[in-house]
Amino acid sequence: MKRSVLLGLFFTASVMASTSFAAGPDSLCEANLQKINNAKSEYQTSSELNARVSASVAKAQALKAQGKIDDCVAETQQTILEIQKTSGDTKK
Repeated sequence: MKRSVLLGLFFTASVMASTSFAAGPDSLCEANLQKINNAKSEYQTSSELNARVSASVAKAQALKAQGKIDDCVAETQQTILEIQKTSGDTKK
């Protein structure tokens, strides 16, 4: 339980820090993609979540390539929240 609480606090702090200190939306999108990549060990146990995260990352990268940076940020933040919820639920 402590681990999931710490993970939730880490993600929350990371998202808050990223939005305040990021140079721009493009770097926030990239930072969120990196956070998702770094959190792989937390959601690898769920193949369903792994598939959803992979699809979301692919969509976010496509949006970034199209120049739709705000949409990329929204997509990645939603994915980070989903990882947090799932990680917290599986650790209880």
